[in-house]
Amino acid sequence: MSKPPRLSLPPYATARTLATARGEFAVHDAVPTGAVRGTALLVPGFTGSKEDFIGLLEPLAVAGYRVVAVDGRGQYESDGPADEAAYAQHELALDVLAQAAALGTPVHLVGHSLGGLICRAAALRDPAALRSLTLMSSGPAAITEAQQERTKLLVAGLELMGDDMEAIWRAMRAQDPEDAREDSPELEEFLHRRWLANRPQQLIATGRQLISEPDRIAELAAGTPGLPKLVLSGAVDYAWPVPLMDEMAERLGARRVVVPGTEHSPNAEDPLTTAAALAAFWERH
Repeated sequence: MSKPPRLSLPPYATARTLATARGEFAVHDAVPTGAVRGTALLVPGFTGSKEDFIGLLEPLAVAGYRVVAVDGRGQYESDGPADEAAYAQHELALDVLAQAAALGTPVHLVGHSLGGLICRAAALRDPAALRSLTLMSSGPAAITEAQQERTKLLVAGLELMGDDMEAIWRAMRAQDPEDAREDSPELEEFLHRRWLANRPQQLIATGRQLISEPDRIAELAAGTPGLPKLVLSGAVDYAWPVPLMDEMAERLGARRVVVPGTEHSPNAEDPLTTAAALAAFWERH
C-alpha cells in the first residue's frame, strides 16, 4: 500500500466534497493563488486514497496547476454500495469522467497503479475530456504472477471475512511485520482507519481487475492518437517490472520518466521530483 509522506494538508489545499452527476466524492483540492495553468485529476491505486498524493499538492499548485486528488467510490472517505457490480471498471471509469466534468475543464488525468487502469478506460471512453494522460506505476495488463498470488489471497480473505475488516488488517500487518514497524504511530493509525473505511466489495472487484486485466495498449494507442501521454514510474516496481513499462511507453509513443531511488509510489516516495516531472510534461500541453 502507498504511504503518504505526511498527513497534514499544505497551503492552498482543502479537504472537501466534489459533487458530480454520479454522486459525491471526497477530494483534496489545491488551488494556486495566481493564474491557473491547468487542472489535474489524480486517481489513486488499490487500497490507496487521495492522501497518497499529498506530497504533490503544494509543488504543483506553486507551478500554477489546480490539483484535485480523489477517493473513488467505496474508497476511504467516498461512500459506495455493498455491491461488487458497482465497482466494475467501466463504472469506475464513468466516475472519473464525471469528476472531470464537475471540474469544468478538460483535465490532466493521472492514475497511479490500479488508478492507471481505470484512467486509461476513461480515456478510451472519452479522450476529449482529457488534456493529457499519465500512467504512474501502472502497466499494460495484469500485475506480476507473484503479486497476483498475494492479491488472490487477499480477495479470498475479503470474500470469506469481509464483514471483519479488522481481522484482515491484523493478518496483513502480521505478514509484513518489518514494514509495519517502520511506520510512525500517526501513520499506522491512518493506514488502519483507511483500511477499515474501504468497502470490501470495492476491494474484491478491483483486486480481481488487477489479476485479470488484459493488455489494452494497442487499443489505447489507436483510440487516443492525439492525446499526450506520460508513463512515469520508480526505478523498481514489484507490480509491473520497469522494463515492461519502458516497452509500454514505446508502444504508446508516450514520454517516459523514471524517478530515481523510488519504487511503486514515486508520488509518495519522492513527491518533489515527481511533481517536477508532471509539471514539465503538462507545460508542453
